[in-house]
Amino acid sequence: MEKDRIRLAAIGDIHYGRPQDSIQPAFAQIASTVDILLLLGDLTNTGLPEEAKKFARDLTSSVKIPIIGVLGNHDFESGRQTEVRDVLQEAGVTILDGEAHEVQGIGFAGVKGFAGGFDRGSLQPWGEDIVKLFVREAVNEALKLEAALAKLRTVHRIALLHYSPIRQTVEGEPLEIFPYLGSSRLEEPLNRYQVTAAFHGHAHRGKLEGFTQAKIPVYNVAMSVLQHIFPDRPPFYILELPSAAPVTTSQATAPGGVST
Repeated sequence: MEKDRIRLAAIGDIHYGRPQDSIQPAFAQIASTVDILLLLGDLTNTGLPEEAKKFARDLTSSVKIPIIGVLGNHDFESGRQTEVRDVLQEAGVTILDGEAHEVQGIGFAGVKGFAGGFDRGSLQPWGEDIVKLFVREAVNEALKLEAALAKLRTVHRIALLHYSPIRQTVEGEPLEIFPYLGSSRLEEPLNRYQVTAAFHGHAHRGKLEGFTQAKIPVYNVAMSVLQHIFPDRPPFYILELPSAAPVTTSQATAPGGVST
């Protein structure tokens, strides 16, 4: 029997491999109440395959629902990101890098994203070649996201990122590091394809929720953000979608709805 509503749980910046309390119990609890789990990058701490293997083992021993995610900058740290992705995919986790993926009638498009700043503060491709290369990386990530979204024919389109596409959700971080937390170039594809919602991580002291210029909700689900806002609940943000009709901002689960 087809469900009337589908529940997504999202979390990023787990940094598996550093000293921390196990989140396996939280995974087990959340897996029994949602339909799809989303992972928003920095799944490992230093980008080692050994960290990815331990994470995958603990994750898949608790979670038996579809898992979709993207990698983050920490997953690239050791230059072994391809191995990290392979480990996760072999464990059944779908890692997106410019691809589109459909689960239970919902379309997902994902990229890591990149830095560069927001709005009028965005870095422009002017001057030294190294600056142009830096900007080109942000442009390429935005183009990959756009290409993935263009492939989706589902009513709901969900964008997965590690870097933020808007300034609002990084506010709370030191102003000096805003340019390294995301890029407005990632926002344009979200608006053009009218995604239902976008998720990202990376900004550990940012804000939970913001909106693009087209009023599309964007959620910063870095684990530390969720732990700060909801200290007595599992660190996941839950978004509930009607299965047959497009979701509106008013239909999205309110921040108080995180956890059950």
